[in-house]
Amino acid sequence: MNEELNFEENMDRLEKIVSALEKGNLTLDESFRLFKEGLDVSKKLEEILNDIEGKITILINGKEEIPFDFQEEKDV
Repeated sequence: MNEELNFEENMDRLEKIVSALEKGNLTLDESFRLFKEGLDVSKKLEEILNDIEGKITILINGKEEIPFDFQEEKDV
C-alpha cells in the first residue's frame, strides 16, 4: 500500500496511526494491526530518507571531485 506513497503521504499516515493508538479506544487486534502498519510505514520512510541521503552524498562528492574555478570562467 505505502509503496507508491511519497514521503509526505507516508508521514501523514504514520501521524494518523500514532494519533489513533494514543487515543487508546481500539481493540487489541486493531491496536496490533495499526502498530504493525506503523512499523511498515516507518521502514518505508527510512528507505526514502536513506535514498535521498545517498543521492545528496553523490551530488556533494561529485562537486568535490570537480572543483569550479572562477578564474577559468572569467577567461571565457
